[in-house]
Amino acid sequence: MDTDVLIVGAGPTGLALGIDLARRGVDALVVERAERLFPGSRGKGIQPRTMEVFDDLGVLDAIRAAGGSYPVGMIWQDGRRVGEHQMFDPAEVTEDSPYTEPWMVPQWRTQEILFARLAELGGGVAFGREVVGITQDEDGVTARFAAGESVRARYVVAADGGRSAVRRALGIGMSGETVDPSPTLVADVRITGLDRDNWHIFPPRGDGQDFLAICPLAGTEDFQVAARFPEGTSVDVSPDGVRKAVAARSHLAPDDVTEVRWASDFRPRAALADRFRDGRVFLAGDAAHVHSPAGGQGLNTSVQDAYNLGWKLGAVLRDGADAALLDSYEEERRPIAADMLGLSTSVHRGQVRRGEATRQLGLGYRESSLTRETRPTPGPVRAGDRAPDGALGGVRLFDAFRGPHWTLVAVGAQAPELPEAVRVVGGQVQASYGKGLLLVRPDGYVGWAGETADGLPAYLARVGL
Repeated sequence: MDTDVLIVGAGPTGLALGIDLARRGVDALVVERAERLFPGSRGKGIQPRTMEVFDDLGVLDAIRAAGGSYPVGMIWQDGRRVGEHQMFDPAEVTEDSPYTEPWMVPQWRTQEILFARLAELGGGVAFGREVVGITQDEDGVTARFAAGESVRARYVVAADGGRSAVRRALGIGMSGETVDPSPTLVADVRITGLDRDNWHIFPPRGDGQDFLAICPLAGTEDFQVAARFPEGTSVDVSPDGVRKAVAARSHLAPDDVTEVRWASDFRPRAALADRFRDGRVFLAGDAAHVHSPAGGQGLNTSVQDAYNLGWKLGAVLRDGADAALLDSYEEERRPIAADMLGLSTSVHRGQVRRGEATRQLGLGYRESSLTRETRPTPGPVRAGDRAPDGALGGVRLFDAFRGPHWTLVAVGAQAPELPEAVRVVGGQVQASYGKGLLLVRPDGYVGWAGETADGLPAYLARVGL
């Protein structure tokens, strides 16, 4: 084998997975068709649950330094400010949820931070490597590149976007719907004449097809332009086309757009792969599910795919877990992706506000075959739920969870002797967790819970501990 895991695609999904595998000592190769990282701002919202993931992966400080909170929407009409629009329902910071609001970081900057962390851990990205063929057998997968060379890996993860070449090579279908037939222009620009304290909204006039929004991108001097066009329009993404769209829909002049740094167009759609696995090949991120950008769910769901898969690959490749553990990836992530697709579409159509659901803190795996809740009277947190923050025995729980290990939370119960790979935090009272023993997975979800340790050794053996 040339590598344990070949990761195809150096977007947020592929980079996050590369980081998680690198810290577990798993040999992984990240390849990217393009010659550089993605240059645009497209996925700019980091949801609270992903902030927790980034904390664990060691990039949260850099993410916070690179971005900022979302500004209040300012509605314009005929060159005048006519009202404000709150983009998100407010949320209160609590002990169990230290991050409650989305954090704005342009996608290109998020990827730079992830890339730097991967390099810090000894990994990297091979750019200019386009996968054009996939074959697999009982022992591994061979990926063939456009230049003629090939790589042999034990497993392959397709994180190569909505037009995934790997997914197509495997013949995995993708079904969904057009969320909005109207194309949208999105561009990163420099603008004069607008403040950076507001997300500037220019409502549609007439047929409703000329909506314009201009959002200051936190941590940069740029603004993100989003302009909607009538169905069937061929969107001009040239600098002149961007300037014309801004001038036609606002009080700004074309020359007020002083620079166009990146531009693209898309038609919002929602699509879900028929399956997330084919033998030794897994689909993750946009290769598995494509979202409307409304509500900021796509990038976040994608990073959490990587976070779910990383520890399982590590357990099989390094800890001796049975390969059947990998079956739980699709079992757990495909229903989540389907739910998030529905949420994104509802936000896009104005049926759901951005708020509690879009923060992704309530997602979990209670129905997973990896979940075991054996307490007759569970506490507020049950097996399958996200393990919240808080304090126990003078220890902050998120500090205890941080790292590629399992954690046993023992509340008013005696912790048994455990493998070295399991960290123990104990105390007498923890309101969120209730009484008992709760085993927290490396991805921050409770896998097993019981009043005593009965059944815990068998569970640990299943996951390679």
